Amino acid sequence: MSKVVLDTDVLIDLLRGHEQTRGFLRDLSGHSVPCCSVISVAEIYAGMRQEETASTADLLDGLVIVPVTREIAEAAGHFKRRSKSRRLELADCLIAATAFVEGASMATDNTKDYPMTEITVLRARK
Repeated sequence: MSKVVLDTDVLIDLLRGHEQTRGFLRDLSGHSVPCCSVISVAEIYAGMRQEETASTADLLDGLVIVPVTREIAEAAGHFKRRSKSRRLELADCLIAATAFVEGASMATDNTKDYPMTEITVLRARK
């Protein structure tokens, strides 16, 4: 079964009940495993409101959370170094590297943050 790494913006949309994004996730079931980087977990918790604790835990419990390994860190460093003119954030490079190393597609609506040709980027909202 294929994997899809959900970017932080997709996770936020799911937490806020965005119907198109929920439909995207439903469409994945049965043929793709939804994953996220541990970096996205940190980003979600950094911006989370207290009343969102339970719904955030429920969402994350349904995903495969991928830790940052040395291989992911090295790939992220390569993406960052290669993109000096684009000023990509290291966190985005780590999330992209997670998809790359896991052989996964990446779901995001911030496509400008992921110009890497090594990964397939899917839009969660059409």
